[in-house]
Amino acid sequence: MTIISWILLGLLAGAIAKFLLPGRDPGGFVGTTLIGIAGAFIGGWISARWLDHPISKDFYDGATWVSAIGGSLVLLVAYRIFFGHSRD
Repeated sequence: MTIISWILLGLLAGAIAKFLLPGRDPGGFVGTTLIGIAGAFIGGWISARWLDHPISKDFYDGATWVSAIGGSLVLLVAYRIFFGHSRD
């Protein structure tokens, strides 16, 4: 996959993570989108490095999507924990 496809995957993974964890985010839509992109990269890296599942060259690989969405969820939860109360 190219860098453009990882960014697209990250955008979609961020939207899915936002759908799975609704509520106010400190960063809004832009912050959630950036978290999704970073989560896709981190989830793919963790999957390849420690879970012994190399990154697929296919954009539609289920494990790639699961790792990207999982990475996005982890980053979104961490972001809410550390910065969630900044907009009170």
